[in-house]
Amino acid sequence: MKHTSIVIIEDDEVLRNAYTTLINDVDNFYVINSYASVEDASNKLIEDNPDVILLDIELPGISGTEAIPSIKKKLTGCHIIMLTVYESEEQILNALSNGASGYLTKNSPMAKILDSIKEVREGGGAMSTNVARMVIRSFQKNQDSPLSKRETQILKMVSEGKSRSQIANELFIELETVKTHLKNVYLKLDVNSKADAIKAAREDKLI
Repeated sequence: MKHTSIVIIEDDEVLRNAYTTLINDVDNFYVINSYASVEDASNKLIEDNPDVILLDIELPGISGTEAIPSIKKKLTGCHIIMLTVYESEEQILNALSNGASGYLTKNSPMAKILDSIKEVREGGGAMSTNVARMVIRSFQKNQDSPLSKRETQILKMVSEGKSRSQIANELFIELETVKTHLKNVYLKLDVNSKADAIKAAREDKLI
């Protein structure tokens, strides 16, 4: 396999150095540069001209997801693999729709990260198992759902066993707002109970 040049954009210095050392130990892989932020990297990326960028999502300043379109514009042939501690469905889909070639969680074994670099170079997509499941699930969801995004989110949390007050706290909304959303869910799904709402939503692939 031909040489693969890599740039790492990761604000955690320990992690950045660890990735650099481990990647440089692999034949035909070499890290040209590593940066702590998108801003640090932006003026140098064209000169670096990497084949693959390992890009952290949670960065100071411009986030990894926000940076993808401008990086792809500068480096049309470059593959971007997102690295994150988060497995948020919204973040994953945003990153992939912005043009990321892969999405891995930072607890992925180094062997998986190295395989993923090879994979995207060969035109494949690279994802952690949990991320792949999440993407498949989101594509399987009913696109004609009568529920709003917020109603779907709340019903999903109810299906995970969370109480109304827990949901209110996690979403930073009033308890009454949660109750109103659930009332609307019951009306739209034509049900009278939490159990029936969850059952109906699962049958119709709404959650």
